[in-house]
Amino acid sequence: MTVLGSDALADKVVLISGGTQGLGAAVARTAARSGAAGVVVTGRDPDKASGLLDDLGALDVDAMVVRADVGHVADAVNSVAATVDAFGRVDCVVNAAAITTRGSLVDTSPELFDEHIAVNLRGPFFIMQAAVQDMLARQATGSIVNILSISSHGGQSFIAPYVAAKAGLVALTKNAAHAHRHDRIRVNGLNIGWTATPTEDSIQRRFHDADDTWLEKAGASVPFGRIGDPEEIADMVAFLLSDGSGIVTGSVIDWDQIVVGGFD
Repeated sequence: MTVLGSDALADKVVLISGGTQGLGAAVARTAARSGAAGVVVTGRDPDKASGLLDDLGALDVDAMVVRADVGHVADAVNSVAATVDAFGRVDCVVNAAAITTRGSLVDTSPELFDEHIAVNLRGPFFIMQAAVQDMLARQATGSIVNILSISSHGGQSFIAPYVAAKAGLVALTKNAAHAHRHDRIRVNGLNIGWTATPTEDSIQRRFHDADDTWLEKAGASVPFGRIGDPEEIADMVAFLLSDGSGIVTGSVIDWDQIVVGGFD
């Protein structure tokens, strides 16, 4: 349940890439509880959004799902166009779609590297481009939140292409914020840490031979006794989208229990 007021996103149309499950779906539900006028989620498999659409309907918000693989520029741009066609505008964007497939500096293929750049960096770039074009055409303010990663500071050796793409998105977040501050379009980002999502579960099982106890073991290994919860991250995302975060733009917040630069 969101800790924000029920009108924090009142009259806002919110587009969430990768919103059919995990963190993106949590953001969609939080946006609905916060009074959004419309919620659009995108995903490669819209069938995964059926339960989410039921949840959003119960929250009395107009919602729709757009089939999109943000690794394809046409899909990324079309997700914004579909939102504008349906609601007349886009006020808020959350770039949550991502891949975290493994690869190190020495074993990453050009194809895997390109896939990470396409999904984790190029897709968000062109979603932001299309959304900002709509905002500028209407002379309207707007707010964008990019889901980044604590690993953008350097990360583990086995996620080299992911780190490269997310670090690029950190810089892009600041560049876009600087470029459009006088347009009153705010762009911020969250460097999230280890988070309990369906995608993380599949990654742990596929690449790290994890069993049904992996989440419990992960919690035991970190200071607060658990890893991140998508619902609480969604609260922070919605806050940054909302007018409640004031004039904040170009901020990249480390949302994690790891303190970068600190060591024992």
